Amino acid sequence: MEIIIFKDSASASLYAANEITNLISGRPDAVLGLATGGTPVPIYEELARKYQRQELDFSKVTTFNLDEYWGLSPIHPASYHYFMNQHLFSRVNLDPARIHIPNGLAMDASQECLQYERQIAEAGGIDLQILGIGGEGHVGFNEPSSSLSSRTRIKTLISRTREDNKRFFKEDEEVPFHVLTMGVGTIMDAKSILLLAFGKGKAEAIARTVEGPVSARIPASILQMHPKTKILLDEEAASCLELRDYYQYVYENKTKADRISQDK
Repeated sequence: MEIIIFKDSASASLYAANEITNLISGRPDAVLGLATGGTPVPIYEELARKYQRQELDFSKVTTFNLDEYWGLSPIHPASYHYFMNQHLFSRVNLDPARIHIPNGLAMDASQECLQYERQIAEAGGIDLQILGIGGEGHVGFNEPSSSLSSRTRIKTLISRTREDNKRFFKEDEEVPFHVLTMGVGTIMDAKSILLLAFGKGKAEAIARTVEGPVSARIPASILQMHPKTKILLDEEAASCLELRDYYQYVYENKTKADRISQDK
């Protein structure tokens, strides 16, 4: 796990967009794992700009989203189908046949989740997974106490998560109680992971994820065991890290070493 602390969220988001760009440039048929919510929006904005400048070609890229509300139509404004189409899919040349999001209207949730796992495997696995983190330390919709080996499945949302997501629904609408989500084990199968967190409200969850014990109480803490995870933070999200100065020191000296290596 590598911890990188940026001066602000814009710098961290640009770094993430460049990582995705480098992956697609080197492997045009890359498989991306995508997230929703406010955190990844600036990444998608930058990727769309790169496409418009003809710096990126998404025609052979395959995508898998982390999750979807169970019971919401893809055209519902709070659905993740709608979100992704608005922020990325309609703005780049992704092949619709290569876009995958759990079907929130599936009659049989268990079969939908098994099919989703098969589709990921058939695509060769996820090359790069984008993640945010919830205030309780969840990734995807893997709430506290989720099995650290779990696969894509239906989950019940805790009250805090439903309250956090209430802003995406109309005032008279009820936030769904259930979602279809990639499991923690599914996420851990990704070849590389970028987790982004911004703001003071994420500081405690980040500290417990990075420096606390690996525990189902903080599902994101399992990322300590992933061989290629980068945690991208702004200064506020990093504010509770006890080893913050050390992480900055390591990153600054690593980048110097990289530059020396490139100059030779």
